Amino acid sequence: MKLFEFKPSPSSRRVAIFLREIGVELETVQVNVRQGENLSPAYQAISVNGKVPVLALDNGTSICESVAICRYLDALHPNDLYLFGHSPAEQAKVEMWQRIVEFQGLYTAFQAFRNISGVYKDREVCIAEWGYESKQRVKDFLPILEDRLAESPFIAGDKYSIVDITGFVFIQFVQSVLFLDFGAEYPNINRWHSTLISRAAYHD
Repeated sequence: MKLFEFKPSPSSRRVAIFLREIGVELETVQVNVRQGENLSPAYQAISVNGKVPVLALDNGTSICESVAICRYLDALHPNDLYLFGHSPAEQAKVEMWQRIVEFQGLYTAFQAFRNISGVYKDREVCIAEWGYESKQRVKDFLPILEDRLAESPFIAGDKYSIVDITGFVFIQFVQSVLFLDFGAEYPNINRWHSTLISRAAYHD
């Protein structure tokens, strides 16, 4: 089993943190997306979406999409963390907040970065206006996340879950590439963020 990844990418980082949480080590192969290595015919043959990460199984099956990879490895390596929730109600809340944080936060931030920077203009149409609109949508989402974390210690509730990993990757991304500041107006996000970085899984 091999994990094809590009370490700097948020999606690859999400899987890496998840793997450290459940105590699983995999052989990894670096695919430099910035240089277009994911566009090669060889990589396209194992990746349905042409993105990173991809988990290549020994039987020739490939699993794309970071959350799908995490679900597979979580099922393959039973543990007591229940990062996708334990009870049916917990699982539903994890799924609900996962989609909210992904669609309103992480994916919107991706669109902002890609369209404003034009980093992949050699392979996609970049529209700066849409990038700035997406950046504003990210800004509009932050108070929602702040209010949620005023209600509970973690995004999906009282227990740490994969949503917190997704949220962390989102926050790190908007800080580093969209240059959004998390000052005194976001005390709950800052408290939550400090809790996460105290966990060993958040350190390479």
